[in-house]
Amino acid sequence: MDAVREKLKEIEDQYNGITEELMSEEVVSNPSKLTKLSKQQAHLSQSVEAWHSLKELDERIGQAEEMLKEDDEELKEMAKAEIEECEPKREELLEHIQKLLIPRDPDDDHDVIMEIRGGAGGDEGNIFAGDLYRMYTRFAESRGWKVSVMEANPSEAGGFSQIIFSIRGDEVYRNLKYESGVHRVQRVPKTEAQGRIHTSTATVLCQMEVEAEDVEIDPKDLTIETHRASGAGGQHINKTDSAVRIVHVPTGITVNCQEGRSQIENRETAMRLIRSRVYEEYKRRKEEEEGKIRRAKIGTGDRSEKIRTYNYPQNRVTDHRIGLTITQLDRIMEGKLDGIIEGLLAEEEKRRLEEAAV
Repeated sequence: MDAVREKLKEIEDQYNGITEELMSEEVVSNPSKLTKLSKQQAHLSQSVEAWHSLKELDERIGQAEEMLKEDDEELKEMAKAEIEECEPKREELLEHIQKLLIPRDPDDDHDVIMEIRGGAGGDEGNIFAGDLYRMYTRFAESRGWKVSVMEANPSEAGGFSQIIFSIRGDEVYRNLKYESGVHRVQRVPKTEAQGRIHTSTATVLCQMEVEAEDVEIDPKDLTIETHRASGAGGQHINKTDSAVRIVHVPTGITVNCQEGRSQIENRETAMRLIRSRVYEEYKRRKEEEEGKIRRAKIGTGDRSEKIRTYNYPQNRVTDHRIGLTITQLDRIMEGKLDGIIEGLLAEEEKRRLEEAAV
């Protein structure tokens, strides 16, 4: 177990190094870097606390073992009792530490940009997209995260044909990274006179929000155009070229933003979207080249993959990737996603344990 202790000492040094960085003027004056380092330190804190507890138990056991060498029988009995109390605690702690030291997804601390689109089922698909947006918003609120709408195309029947929003907070990507894919709903639409159950879908895309330093984008590779926004948006909307369209030429990725009240605001939003999508595309290409299959046991995160069914008549939700069924659909649609999220993360932890053992 000496290797474990050496690793914990390295983590403590890293933790202390971050503490020093956080007090530097350079970091204090850079909100983005300050947030990033604070999240890194928060993740390391569990391992540092465990290391301190382990050192304390090692010291107590060491002192007790020295007492066993004494001639005093009473001291020996006290030492034996101390060892009997501490050794099981140390074994339990070491088991916990082994899990803490499993390499985690380095992207877990990122914020996310989510996009939901109405799919099959026409109006009902759009209404369901709105229901999913509300579900994620409620879940985010329960975690103390901040939700901001970036782009929205409301549907006349209700819901959205498309809505893009960011979620910022602690370990947002870790909790939501497995939400990408096709979400299927089975229920009686409000417009159905015969009371028949229809099946509709909405697609969800969850991507990390990345900073400018996380992905290299040459300004020469971008085509930026402005145009007049269409649809709802205030009196100014058809009088100024406030909407912004950006194309990343090497990948063909295109974003169009018009939700903001100014061209500057829309341009900033469009750049946030471009950065995240280009980063994901480059990451996907790299993994393909290396022959890796992302999150193979849970899902690829592909938009075309059917991941979950929401059955209203039976108040049931089924996640098809891990075979999890919960008969509390009403609670889940109110944002009580914890049971599903925990199941997905448990599957990820199981995979990481298997990989670490190889």
